Amino acid sequence: MRAYIGVTDQKWYEFLKKHENLEEINFWQPGGKQQFKYLKQGELFLFKLHSPNNYIAGGGFFVHSSLLPINLAWESFGVANGAPTFSEMYSRVAQYRNQPYLHAVNFTIGCIILSQPFFLEEWNWIPVPKDWPSNITGRGYDLESEPGRTLLRQLQASMSGSGIVRENRARYGEPTTYIPRLGQGAFRVLVTDAYDRRCAITNERTLPALDAAHIVPYSSNGEHIVKNGVLLRKDIHALFDEGYITVTPSLSVEVSRKIKEEYENGRDYYRLHGGNIRIPLDPMNMPSKDFLQWHNENVYRG
Repeated sequence: MRAYIGVTDQKWYEFLKKHENLEEINFWQPGGKQQFKYLKQGELFLFKLHSPNNYIAGGGFFVHSSLLPINLAWESFGVANGAPTFSEMYSRVAQYRNQPYLHAVNFTIGCIILSQPFFLEEWNWIPVPKDWPSNITGRGYDLESEPGRTLLRQLQASMSGSGIVRENRARYGEPTTYIPRLGQGAFRVLVTDAYDRRCAITNERTLPALDAAHIVPYSSNGEHIVKNGVLLRKDIHALFDEGYITVTPSLSVEVSRKIKEEYENGRDYYRLHGGNIRIPLDPMNMPSKDFLQWHNENVYRG
């Protein structure tokens, strides 16, 4: 198992520490040119404060990384981006990029999505490893060899003494990974990337026009997992949720006759009937046949 220590934006850290009941957060990187790839899902991402505070002050479980337009990052995570408003987040990114504050420029930023974040009290902060170089933004460590092994022991001790009692905290005590629980923001980004940022039905690729749709709605105990999601154009998403469109377990599109009966319209949608959806790049992210069957039987109007 590995861990990565990333240097935080101080305001980001302080804001999120006051909102530590969030189940997911976005550790953003202003450059937006290179996707973070060091960790596997479920491994530890730790926060180091800016010098002279050379301490680890918190962390979370790595879920996914992506390069996103800043407006989509805000729509997906809101205050979990570590800022009270979009304008404040935008201002910080612009400052780091040494660019003027112009909302017309939709910056691409790096997004490192973390689940179950935790924030240590100052008396439990952990000194960075002795081999930590100056003037870097982050570094990875193998937790099964030194100095990573010592870092893991220190983390375990800090968590035990912090008074933080939350689900899965015991897992910090051993170098194993687990599948982190996804929030709504992570679900949206993972589904968007799983479908290569294209609508599964229309092939539309304009990001602001796309939504990550739940097959089994969250309100009906549907989970935030990629297999329960499909990327759809916003109007298709609305019709999918209302039962005017469905996807069969064999991955074909069906369009309900109710559109014409109720709205005397729908020509553009009926053209989609009988087509096959665009499937995810990774077979592991294929929509569940069971979930699709549930949508056919419980939502679709036929």
